[in-house]
Amino acid sequence: MKTFLKNLLDWIYKRRCYCCSSSKESLPLCSKCYNELDFNPPMVDRIISGVNVYVAGSYDKNMQKIIRGLKYHNQKELAYYQAKFMFEYFNILGINKQFQVIPVPLHKNRQRKRKYNHMELVAKEFCKMTGFIPNFELIKRIKNTKPQYKLSKQERMKNLENAFCVDKSKLLEYPILLIDDICTSGTTFESLITELNKNNIKNITCFATTSPNC
Repeated sequence: MKTFLKNLLDWIYKRRCYCCSSSKESLPLCSKCYNELDFNPPMVDRIISGVNVYVAGSYDKNMQKIIRGLKYHNQKELAYYQAKFMFEYFNILGINKQFQVIPVPLHKNRQRKRKYNHMELVAKEFCKMTGFIPNFELIKRIKNTKPQYKLSKQERMKNLENAFCVDKSKLLEYPILLIDDICTSGTTFESLITELNKNNIKNITCFATTSPNC
């Protein structure tokens, strides 16, 4: 009976992979599911307002689960794996700069409801791996925008009009690396670039985990 209870407790408290539910490695994401993630070729994905945008990988089944789990289901431990994926791709690019890393900010109301900004968690892990400096103070979202995924590109641009504000006193001496989880039409990056340019901030690179268009 004791052996049965011990085995039952071991089974209950073992961590299960968020993607496949395997408990073999007792990890939030098993090595098999992580290794199934596909990297994009090491090249510029697109150029937005004169800024290079890089996209790390494909928006496949496992990556969708990772992003949604972290973003909507409080699976904060998945931030490490998303950051690791971005870090490994960034190394392939061979960009030899020291960056200040700025995740896309959430409006304070949405962050209060969710209790965290998922991309801040990713940025922290990414910066631990790269040695880059996180900067969560330079850009704030001052407009509580609608979710973008159901909007056309024109509606997205209107939705994000005057959504961000830059506090130039928080600018560090390093080039800026804007990061986001998904780059679809690129309107979020475009809005952030526009606001930075208004403040004469030009040395910018954009980096997304994935894009549904890949």
